[in-house]
Amino acid sequence: MSISFKGRVAIVTGAGVGLGRSHALGLAARGAKVVVNDLGTATDGTGASSAQAQAVVEEIRAAGGEAMAHGANVTDAAQVQDMVDQAISTWGKVDILVCNAGILRDKTFAKMTLDDFSSVVDVHLMGSVVPTKALWEHFRAQEYGRIVYTTSASGLYGNFGQSNYGAAKAALLGLMNVLCQEGAKYDIRANLLAPTAATRMTEGLLPQQVLDLLRPETITPGLLTLLHEDAPSRMVLGAGGGCFTETRIYETEGQAFADADLDPDTIWSRMDQIRSEAGQQVMPGAFAQTRKYASKAAALRGIDLEKK
Repeated sequence: MSISFKGRVAIVTGAGVGLGRSHALGLAARGAKVVVNDLGTATDGTGASSAQAQAVVEEIRAAGGEAMAHGANVTDAAQVQDMVDQAISTWGKVDILVCNAGILRDKTFAKMTLDDFSSVVDVHLMGSVVPTKALWEHFRAQEYGRIVYTTSASGLYGNFGQSNYGAAKAALLGLMNVLCQEGAKYDIRANLLAPTAATRMTEGLLPQQVLDLLRPETITPGLLTLLHEDAPSRMVLGAGGGCFTETRIYETEGQAFADADLDPDTIWSRMDQIRSEAGQQVMPGAFAQTRKYASKAAALRGIDLEKK
């Protein structure tokens, strides 16, 4: 199978440099018309310039593709709506949204200001929510949409000095989990990409030898697999250096307690059983957990839920 995006229109945020640039070029190379969105800020979110986005557009056009630049601030609903409207006016539709824009303001939580925290959460989380909201009814009406949000190991596993970034990236998991359910009947599929890449955000944090291995171009092929017509939904794809993994959240089988045992001392005494990996499973949704707990509690108390 050859994955093609011919006839598709994509918006890629934060596409002026690094991963976003690589994603935009990768989509265009396989036939997509691409909106290259970038506000042109520094890594901390300050400043603005259209030069980087326009340079990517020129690269795409030079290779025979179609692209336009748009400098919308991804947290500004009016600017994002203008970007969406321009894309639809020019090409008739939008099929793909890649949310990649982000900033860093790393500090330990003790030294971090609330402004540093909220600014990072705003760009990464709301900067994904706002473009999605602008496109959601369009995707529903055409009964097609492919969305990829950019999460991070910092959100999935934690990283010292990145409480703001980690919180924002973890929040995208919750957003994706819900939207892939709400969008399923309209063939809207949502996934997460968790990249480890050599970008301006990681310069100075890793040795050059490691950065050389983690080029953005080693990650974009994974992104493209999450965007095609037969892509999965609700997948967290880890990517870096040509390596790809799937991250899943498992819930242990757990333990049910009778009313007389519902105290912290008893729970603590059985913590090893609660945490045992035997029988752990992936929950397809929140109510799957609810049903599991209710079934366990009912069985312990001799209640037949089928008769209720």
